Amino acid sequence: MTILFNGNRFKYEMENVARLFFPLQHFQFQYDTTEFPSDDFLAFFREEYETEAELTVTVQQGDYFRQEKSQVSFSEAEYENECEAEFARMLYRILEELTGVHPRWGILTGIRPVHRIQHGLDSGKSRREINEEFSSRFYVSEEKIRLSNLIFDQQAPVIESISPKDFSLYVSIPYCPSRCSYCSFVSHSITQQKAKKLIPEYLNYLVKEINFTSEIARDCGLRLRSIYIGGGTPTVLEPEQLAQITDCVKNAFTLIPEVEYTIEAGRADTITQQKLDVIRNAGAGRISINPQTFEDGVLRAVGRNHTANQVVECYEMARATGFDCINMDLIAGLPTDTPDGFARSLQRAIFLQPENITVHALSVKRAADLYATMDGSEDYRAVQQMVDFSGNELPQNGYLPYYLYRQKNTLGNLENVGYAKPGYIGLYNIFIMEEVQHILAVGAGAVSKVVRPGRIDRFFNFKYPYEYISGFSDILERKNALRNLLKEV
Repeated sequence: MTILFNGNRFKYEMENVARLFFPLQHFQFQYDTTEFPSDDFLAFFREEYETEAELTVTVQQGDYFRQEKSQVSFSEAEYENECEAEFARMLYRILEELTGVHPRWGILTGIRPVHRIQHGLDSGKSRREINEEFSSRFYVSEEKIRLSNLIFDQQAPVIESISPKDFSLYVSIPYCPSRCSYCSFVSHSITQQKAKKLIPEYLNYLVKEINFTSEIARDCGLRLRSIYIGGGTPTVLEPEQLAQITDCVKNAFTLIPEVEYTIEAGRADTITQQKLDVIRNAGAGRISINPQTFEDGVLRAVGRNHTANQVVECYEMARATGFDCINMDLIAGLPTDTPDGFARSLQRAIFLQPENITVHALSVKRAADLYATMDGSEDYRAVQQMVDFSGNELPQNGYLPYYLYRQKNTLGNLENVGYAKPGYIGLYNIFIMEEVQHILAVGAGAVSKVVRPGRIDRFFNFKYPYEYISGFSDILERKNALRNLLKEV
C-alpha cells in the first residue's frame, strides 16, 4: 500500500494510525504528488488559503473508495499539530468503517497514555476536561479512559514522593537460555557458544561500570530509590556469576530497607535453589517468575524449554526461600493460544497468589522470529477477549492496575498493564514507565535518563556485549557527560 503526501509531511503519525488497522502491512511513501496510483493507497493533501487550510484524506482499497475533507484555521495556537491531529481523526474514521476494527485507544499512538492526564492537569485542565479530550479529540473508549484514571490515581502518591535528587539503578544482563519466537530484545541465547564464552568478560566490565556509576551518584548527591536487575534473563548466569553482580551492587550502593530491589528470575528453566539463595542474600525483596502462559502447548509453540508445572515448582521454591513479593507475567495473544487457554492461565496464576501479575498484549516486532510467520490476516478479537478477561478478573481477585504502557505493533492496539495487591506496587515500574525520575543504567543496551522539567536527556550504551566491551571507554565518557548534567539538577 502507498501513502501519499502533498502540502505536508506527517509521515510518522499517519503511518502509526494506519498500522492500528493494518499492523503488518508494508507501506511505500510518496511526497509532493497529486496523482493517485491505481493500487491501494492512503492520501493526505493540504491546501492553504488566506485564513485556513483545507485537509483531504482519500482512501482506496480494492473496491472501497472514500474521501473526507476538513478545515483548520491558521489562528489555531498549534496549527501544525492540529492539522496532523485532524488528518489522524479523518483517517481513523475512514479505516474504522473500512475494516470494522475499533481500536480502543483511538488515535493515541504514544506508549504512555496515562502521562497525558498529568500534562492536562499541568496545563490547568480539570479531570473532566481531560476525559472529554480523550473521548472527543482522540476517540479513546470509555473503558480505557477509566483505566487511565484509575492507574493515575494509583501512581499519584508515588510520583509526589519523588525529589530531584532521586534515582533508580538498572542493570542489564542481555542473555537468555534460548530466544522466544515473540522476542525482539537485544539478548543472546547462551546456546550460542560464542555468546556464552563472552559472559565472564562482559560481567567484569559490568562490574567496572557499576562501580563507576556509584561514584557518579555519590558525587552528585543522589538518593537511590530502586534497583532493577533485568535483561534478558539474569538467572541464566551461574550462581557465582550472579553473585559477582549482586555483591558488586551491595558494595557499591547503600542498600537501606527503603530501597526497592527487584531481580528478574524470569524463566523456570534457569531457576535453581542456589540462584534463589544468591538473590535472597543480595537483599532483593522482589523477583519475577514469568510463565507467560500455563498452557504447555503454547510454551512449546513459542520456544520455551520448560513446562507449566516447572513454573509452579519454581514459584513454590521461591516462597519456601522467603520471597514475599513475586511477579508473574502473562502474554495475551501468543501463537496457538485461545481465550479459554488464556483464561486458564490467568486463573492458575491467581490461584498461586503472587503479589503482582502483569498482563502483556503480544507485540510483534520486526526483529522477532514470529514476525516472519504473520501475514496481517490474523483475527485480533481473541486477544481483545483475553485482555478484557484479565481486566475484569484481576480486580475481582484483589489486584489493582497501577502501571500501563503500550508498544508498536501490539495486537489489537492494546496495552501492557501491571496489577498488584494493595501495598505491593513496584516503584521502579512507575519510575521507568512514566519517565519521572533519573535512571542510571549499566550494561549492554542500557539507557540512562536525566529527567528535568520539560526535558529528558538519554545516554545510550552499546547494544551488544561485544560492542559494549570494545567501546567501554566511550561508555565511560558518556557517563561523565551524564555526571555533569546531574550536577546541575
